[in-house]
Amino acid sequence: MTIKLTEIGNQEIKKTVRTFYADAIKVKSETANCGCGSGCCAESSSEKPGKAAIYADPNFTQLPDEVTEISFGCGDPVTLASLEEGQTVLDLGSGGGVDCFLAGKRVGETGHVIGVDMTPEMIDRARLNLEKVGAKNVEFRLGEIEHLPVADQSVDVVISNCVINLSTDKPQVFSEIFRVLKPGGKLAVSDIVTEGELPDEVKKNLTDWAGCIAGAWDVRDYTDAIRTVGFENVLTKPIYFDKGLMTDVIKDLEGVANGTWDEEKLQQSVFSAKITAKKPSR
Repeated sequence: MTIKLTEIGNQEIKKTVRTFYADAIKVKSETANCGCGSGCCAESSSEKPGKAAIYADPNFTQLPDEVTEISFGCGDPVTLASLEEGQTVLDLGSGGGVDCFLAGKRVGETGHVIGVDMTPEMIDRARLNLEKVGAKNVEFRLGEIEHLPVADQSVDVVISNCVINLSTDKPQVFSEIFRVLKPGGKLAVSDIVTEGELPDEVKKNLTDWAGCIAGAWDVRDYTDAIRTVGFENVLTKPIYFDKGLMTDVIKDLEGVANGTWDEEKLQQSVFSAKITAKKPSR
């Protein structure tokens, strides 16, 4: 199943996304390296195949297989966040809980990790995984990232892994993140963005191949929205899709996109971004 946000109205998007991920935990796929599909894990290498390839954290491979198989991200926000012991961390769209468990290892016994997800089936699975992992400093809450079930200024770091792009109200998401962060708190996300607006034909095709593209914003709009709610020191590092994926996409686009998108241009036009920002201390 592929999420095709370009083919439905905004009123149906949340329902579609919720259904997609509810269905996803029912099926094990050997080829789905991340939630964005088979091509979004562009940091992967032949030495570290599969889902583990996108994680710099060695603790990933120590998690049970039944936990890591429910991993739908496009990056490693836990490493990006440079977490410290004693911090309170919030994971937006926590899914099966992988990033929460990794964050829990980083913040230690004196820290706390909260995972929020809008899909009841995901929350159930995450809580089962929590029992398997035995993490005492992690909890999961049912809720939407546009309306976080988290108190004002109660979190040190907010992380998210290929989830915000699916929201129909990204400015509201960033506003909520700003609300729950303590002064001086940090935002660290991996997400799918674009460089310029992509034609619908390209978006639909990339969604078929890599997923999570239809709702992706231009990186400038994405980072401007973060700054608008009050964040500072907004930094972005692009991680580009696998070239082999783009070759396949170009073949499928022949005669569809008027021949205006060559492989090199497309390679630079949609990517997984590492994005960090800071809430002012004052």
